[in-house]
Amino acid sequence: MAKVSKNARVAQRAANAGSGRDFVKVVQSVKDPQSGKYTYKELMIHKDKVKEFFAANK
Repeated sequence: MAKVSKNARVAQRAANAGSGRDFVKVVQSVKDPQSGKYTYKELMIHKDKVKEFFAANK
């Protein structure tokens, strides 16, 4: 199998622009005020909205 050049990979990234690679898994710890135990909330969000998610959920 032939080696793929870096320029070819850039073109492949552009072709996969709408794929699931633009999403990341975010894990946020949430403390229960009554018991003091932590639970973890996991979400899949777009990578451009990660900072907004954590800023809104502080």
